[in-house]
Amino acid sequence: MATQNSGMRRLGSATRARLAVAVSAVVERSTRQRRRAVLTEQHRLHFDLLCKAMDDPALAAVLDTYEREIPPETQRQYLFANALYVNALYFHRIGALNLVELHGHLRVICRNRIFREYWTATQHHRESLPDSSEEAALGRMTEGLVQELNNLADDTDDGDLEEWWVVGQPPGE
Repeated sequence: MATQNSGMRRLGSATRARLAVAVSAVVERSTRQRRRAVLTEQHRLHFDLLCKAMDDPALAAVLDTYEREIPPETQRQYLFANALYVNALYFHRIGALNLVELHGHLRVICRNRIFREYWTATQHHRESLPDSSEEAALGRMTEGLVQELNNLADDTDDGDLEEWWVVGQPPGE
C-alpha cells in the first residue's frame, strides 16, 4: 500500500510539473503579445505625432532641438528621416527583422545624404542614452554606417556611392 501511495505521489508531482511548465509557456507568450501590442501602439502614436509635425510648421517648432538653425523644409525632411529610422527599429524590436537584416536595411537608408545630415544633426540626442541600452548599440551601428558612407562620398568627385553595399560589417561577422 505504501508503494502505491509513493507511486501516486510521483505521478502527481510529474503532472504538476508538466502543468506548471505549460502555464509558464502560456504566460510567457501572453506577455510577449502584450509587449508587442504596446510597442505597436507606441510606434503608431510616435508616427502620428511626427506626421502632424511634418504637416504643421508651428508643431514642428516644438521638435526643433537641433544645435543650429534648420530651415523648415529641412526640418520636415529630418522628421521624416527620424520616422524611417524609428520604423526600422520597431520592426527589429517586434522580431520582423533580425540584427543582420536591420543592418542591411539601415545601410540602404544611410545611403541618402539627407538622412546622413539628419544623423549628424541629432548626434547630441543620442549622447544621453545609456551605453548598455539596445538603442545606444543600434545607434552606434548606424553611426558606423553613416561615417563609412560619408567617407565613401568624400572619396568620390561627385559624391556617388557606387559601392554602398560593401559598407559596414554586419553584426556577428
